[in-house]
Amino acid sequence: MRFSRFVAGIAVFFGVFLGTVWAGNAPAGAASAQVPALLPAEFGGWQMQGSAATSRDPAAADPANAAVLREYRFSDFASSTYKRDDGRTLKIRAARFADASGAFGAYTFYLQREMAKEEIGDQGASLGERVLFYRGHVLVDALFSKETAMSGAELRELAGDLPRPAGNTANLPNFIEYMPRRGYIDNTQKYVMGPEALAALAAPVSADLVDFGTSAEVTLGRYNTSSGEETLMLISYPTNQLAADHLRRIDAAHHQAQPQAGVSAIANAGSLFYKRTGPIIALTSGPGSDSDAKALLSTVNYEASVTWNQATDQHEVRDLYMLILNVVILCAILGGLAIVAGVAFGGFRILMKRWFPDRVFDRPEQMEFISLHLTEIIVQSSSQSGDDGAQQTPQKPS
Repeated sequence: MRFSRFVAGIAVFFGVFLGTVWAGNAPAGAASAQVPALLPAEFGGWQMQGSAATSRDPAAADPANAAVLREYRFSDFASSTYKRDDGRTLKIRAARFADASGAFGAYTFYLQREMAKEEIGDQGASLGERVLFYRGHVLVDALFSKETAMSGAELRELAGDLPRPAGNTANLPNFIEYMPRRGYIDNTQKYVMGPEALAALAAPVSADLVDFGTSAEVTLGRYNTSSGEETLMLISYPTNQLAADHLRRIDAAHHQAQPQAGVSAIANAGSLFYKRTGPIIALTSGPGSDSDAKALLSTVNYEASVTWNQATDQHEVRDLYMLILNVVILCAILGGLAIVAGVAFGGFRILMKRWFPDRVFDRPEQMEFISLHLTEIIVQSSSQSGDDGAQQTPQKPS
């Protein structure tokens, strides 16, 4: 009876534990998901004045470049004014994008060459009282009424409070890593996801030759060479075949003698050099010598890599895995408790028998053993020299 009650208690505990674990690991879709606020109410001694103004219209963030923000997959915008006890004010404008690539692209679009680099967020730069930085999929433009030595530390605290993207949306495009470091001019790299942003830059080729409809991506940068500045442009395509097809189009436009109606052409094509490496087209353009342009072009070489640790959205598999893992953990906990209880009870019993012999355990009046009193009969063998037919008599031991 006691054993059955113990088993029932274990079953109840097991059911309650599994119910708690299952509720804690329920899919996110079971509850209403809420988008976290862009700006905190306070940070680093700064207090928000009133409530933040929010909008999902890119024109509210930047009326002149709303189309560019839309290309970077703009999501929403918030702005607010913060104030400290000493009277200083800080105006914050924050834009959220669908992923980190969009925030990085918008950061490079607004980045100015004369800005100073700052260790804020993922990347940051400043010019006077203005600080521009991005963290994850959020771009922040901060304007101090008066800059102090602690302004950078205060914005780093703000960067830590910003919402973070999940999964692969936190990753930047891989092909931008093929931009060489040697000779790079600070704050000149641009990342482009659409024709509007490319049209605002002095790119070696036009948007129709790039063909953003094929999911192409572009990055540009300026480099110092011995004969002058050169522009390096990388165009990334989803496949090698698409890159080869578009390289032929660029080559045809480059060698076109006279511009024709409806046919893409390249302006100032005399200094253009290009090549394909994997799914990437690399181009150089500028007033530098041919040898410098080709040397810069030779530093771009694609290396294929295979990634196995990609995130998955298979919630059913994940939930089943978590259920099995929690069951194993519960069994380990119960087994450990049983071992500890057994050792503790055995040790207690041994101590009681040593300190209080026959008083707590094994008391004679409580000993109820059934014993069989058996007498062993020993059969003694006669000597080998005795009579063959002699009868042996069993004897009882004395």
